[in-house]
Amino acid sequence: MDSQTVPAERTVRDAPAAAALKPNALGVLGILFFVLSGQAPLTGIAGAAPISVAIGNGAGTPAAYVLAGAVILLFSVGFVAMGRHVVDAGAFYTYIGAGLGRTTGAGSAAVALFSYCVIQAAMYGLYGATMSALVADHTGLDLPWWAWALITMAVVQALAVTGIEVGARVLALLVLAEFSILLVFGLVTLFEGGGPEGLGVSDSFSPSAVLQGAPGVAVMFAVASMFGFEATAIYGEEARNPTKTVPRATYLSVVLVTCFFALTSWMLISAHGASQAPAAAGTALASGDSSGFVFAPIAAQFGGWVNDVLPVLLATSLFAGILTFHNSANRYLFSLGRDRLLPRRLCVLNRRHAPWAAGCVQTAIALALVLPFALAGKDPVVSLFSWFSGLAVLAMMLLYLLTSVSVIVFFRRERRDARLWNTAIAPALGALGLAGAVWLILANFTTLIGGDTGTAVWLVLSVPVVMLLGIGAERLRRRGPAAAS
Repeated sequence: MDSQTVPAERTVRDAPAAAALKPNALGVLGILFFVLSGQAPLTGIAGAAPISVAIGNGAGTPAAYVLAGAVILLFSVGFVAMGRHVVDAGAFYTYIGAGLGRTTGAGSAAVALFSYCVIQAAMYGLYGATMSALVADHTGLDLPWWAWALITMAVVQALAVTGIEVGARVLALLVLAEFSILLVFGLVTLFEGGGPEGLGVSDSFSPSAVLQGAPGVAVMFAVASMFGFEATAIYGEEARNPTKTVPRATYLSVVLVTCFFALTSWMLISAHGASQAPAAAGTALASGDSSGFVFAPIAAQFGGWVNDVLPVLLATSLFAGILTFHNSANRYLFSLGRDRLLPRRLCVLNRRHAPWAAGCVQTAIALALVLPFALAGKDPVVSLFSWFSGLAVLAMMLLYLLTSVSVIVFFRRERRDARLWNTAIAPALGALGLAGAVWLILANFTTLIGGDTGTAVWLVLSVPVVMLLGIGAERLRRRGPAAAS
């Protein structure tokens, strides 16, 4: 490790007043809504659950969510411990840099920014297709998917510059709507004793159920559904009492998301019948509309009106995710500008203490990622959404793994926290689980992106290339004239 590159800890007090995000703007619930919107509950269930049930481990899919949640919870222990000593909008960048050196941190910053930008671009693809079909069905106005993507980019940019509190309120409304209908469905089905074959506890949670079929595929999609919980640390500078707010929001988000996805997927399988669910999911996938596997039992439970409401909630779910990842990415840009890894102009804040310059750059990046697919006439779901969502998950899992290693190194060197479980054992166990997740993602990457092997190879290689570019940029920066000053 580069002995001279370990950065000083970043706290809110270290930042110059002109480049400090608005303090005390978010409480536990505000941060929690940002996390849940990033997970896009309805999108995650409607998109991932049918695939896991059809080609993963069938009725054992709920247990895969529990396993993924356990790994992420172990990771969170060290993540939270580091957050007590390092508070910065760059989160992964500063965490990894604190333990593994500034150069490695710079490479991870590039990967983190890349991950947030490509997942947002992926969501623009699915959102554009969803909005295009939805509006055409209800109004007859037939706009192409990319038109809705462009309109939404402008809306997201406008919301982001109004300040973090406004964004949190918008997300709260959107997330509550989608979260509520799925949760109510799950609880009602649970209390009614399940579907035609009962609750099927052993069918979904016994060891044989977990290991049937292709459990690696199910775990891979379950891990992908956890994407975005690390936003708890990104908003640390804007949190009220971050040493308490961030840990509470982190643990609460992991537990809630795990329980939510496990319960919802379990009740969907129960509603179809454990023995019939894989065939029903396969039929939905073959039809080209995997959401039918999810929407049908909910409509059977609550009535046909659900078929009109759920597509709207799917669109708002995607919009909430897009807004969340815009805020995450622009805070990374802000942090990198403040640390002089990118131009300092990215630190410019408006009167609401929102990083508007970084937000403009993030919107430009989104435009650059989406437009080539539109110009080439590519399918926004099969290509843009599938390719980029898989790529983002792979990149984020690598960051989780590096962060776990960095936590161990940091606390063994600095001796700031004597709690062995928090600073060594849990991070080490989390790192092992994350390494397994990375292996599963690589082994099943072609399935994850729904593409061919050649496309999968190019997408996978882009992650180390981005990290090397970040490392190279940092080394050039240190050798340049600015380094001397």
